[in-house]
Amino acid sequence: MGRGRVIGEALVNHPRRGGDQLHRLGGCGPEIAAACVASGKKVQLEMGGKNPQVVLDDADLKQAVELSAQSCFYSTGQRCTASSRIIVTDKIYPAFVEALKVRIEAIKVGAALAAGTDMGPVVSQGQLEQDLSYVEIGKAEGGNLVSGGSRIACHTGSGHEGYFMAPALFADTVPAMRINREEIFGPVASVIRVKDYEEALHVANDTEFGLSAGIATTSLKYATHFKRHAQAGMVMVNLPTAGVDYHVPFGGRKGSSYGPREQGRYAQEFFTTVKTAYTLA
Repeated sequence: MGRGRVIGEALVNHPRRGGDQLHRLGGCGPEIAAACVASGKKVQLEMGGKNPQVVLDDADLKQAVELSAQSCFYSTGQRCTASSRIIVTDKIYPAFVEALKVRIEAIKVGAALAAGTDMGPVVSQGQLEQDLSYVEIGKAEGGNLVSGGSRIACHTGSGHEGYFMAPALFADTVPAMRINREEIFGPVASVIRVKDYEEALHVANDTEFGLSAGIATTSLKYATHFKRHAQAGMVMVNLPTAGVDYHVPFGGRKGSSYGPREQGRYAQEFFTTVKTAYTLA
């Protein structure tokens, strides 16, 4: 555990390591990949995401709101597969924003092990400051902060104040805003209004990342098309983007991953050295 640039360099340059599986590397991922290739090491990188959750006009509103709340705010938004861009089509947009606002304001923030807690603290003081700074960035960019976004005075089970904040929801944002381009890795989500499915797909793919993507719809046509054309390594239909099974491949496209997939058969192959042996009978 630690910063990717520090930990990654130590692992990559260790003479007894034959392969490296590194997570949450951010901007230093390409450098680590290049160093591994130069030294002949196998490498598998996971470098984050800016995961879209698409909500179409034909979606079940209650279901779409619940899966969006879980995708964006459970685990305090600190999952590489968490959604932070909610892309919603015109007709359902007003009702969706209002219903999601009500839903997230019902999320109980507190000590992670306390009974009834829905969302715990962020991981550190530094992460809390980063999350709060992005809230200010979103407001300065013209986003409409409809709920949350401030520090909460809570206490952990050990009695000292923790790093708690109310889940932040922005509405009326546009794709070019920094809060829609950069990974925040905290409980901050923004809603983008689009005209139709075609625009929703374009906005979903308009990112340097490609880890996870989701769509809420009752249309088999759009669900099938999205699964095929979403530029992400994992696609969810009417499910939170942050839930994955351990036996299936895990990984993304574009700037989210490099090398073989994690988990399941792909992980087995990565950590295995293939040898062919012949014996004269």
